[in-house]
Amino acid sequence: MTSEQNPVPETSEEDGPRPGRLTAAAALAGLEGAALVVGGVYMLVAGLTGHPDNPEQAATGGVTLIVLALLPLLAARGLLARKSWSRGPAIITQIMALPVAYTLLQADSVAIPGGIALAAVSIAALVLLVNRETTRALGIRTPGSTQESK
Repeated sequence: MTSEQNPVPETSEEDGPRPGRLTAAAALAGLEGAALVVGGVYMLVAGLTGHPDNPEQAATGGVTLIVLALLPLLAARGLLARKSWSRGPAIITQIMALPVAYTLLQADSVAIPGGIALAAVSIAALVLLVNRETTRALGIRTPGSTQESK
């Protein structure tokens, strides 16, 4: 297969300004990534300086959260740059966040507001990511669309 058979849509500033929905989706993905980094650093610092039940587990959890933050942060950067590959990781991040939000909502603690916030952000980001305007801005062809209909 050659690039002539499977053309890669190029996006540029000439395609017009970035849609607000795409910018909002990138901001939400970036917010989630930043929250994961903050949570990871908190766990790491608490594990190293505090008196957790298991310091190794706290350190491992902190490093894991920081590494997991890379997915939404890279997706946010790709969305801002209008790269079509970035929508997949962004959607995966939102789908993974929904069970976490549900678990937080089942807790009998101060985690319930966090679950509500996470669910709201995830659902809003999913709606923005599957929006037709976002799809078009990223150069993703939908089923049934043709090359000539551009």
